[in-house]
Amino acid sequence: MLLGWRNRGRRQQDVIGAFPDVPTDPGALLLGPDTGVYVGSTVAPSWQDRVAVGDYGDRASAEFSNFELGILISRSGANPIWIPRESITAIRTERGLAGKVMTADGVLVIRWTLPSGTEIDSGLRGDNKLRYPDWTALDPRAAEVPGATPTESDIPTTGDAAAPTADETPKDDH
Repeated sequence: MLLGWRNRGRRQQDVIGAFPDVPTDPGALLLGPDTGVYVGSTVAPSWQDRVAVGDYGDRASAEFSNFELGILISRSGANPIWIPRESITAIRTERGLAGKVMTADGVLVIRWTLPSGTEIDSGLRGDNKLRYPDWTALDPRAAEVPGATPTESDIPTTGDAAAPTADETPKDDH
């Protein structure tokens, strides 16, 4: 299994490229920090094609914060993930990501574009799901239509298998 994971990472390296560096001054803190678990990142629009480059596919305890210049995901025992504001294309909740399936709206997902041009989804399972509306309000698509709250169905897909329904998988809220 480890060999397969390493091979996946090698195959993805050119497509994924390098993740952005955390800036020395990310600007003022606007939201957070919130705590939870980083469940992983996937190549968009797939909810299962986990990123295996470096340690960016590794689950970890995390703290996530919204700054003026972007979103910082600080992960315990792993590299931090910096998502520049201009790279964010959507922020929404989902039922599952990276093989992790939970109850409806259990995962906060940020879709963003890497410097390589590849779009990925990075998912977090927050400790306090009551904070999710504060995060989804940051969705850049919400600014396009005043009063609109983006949903999972607003994200275009290219025929990728959808996240499983409640009838297809057991619920896991851990």
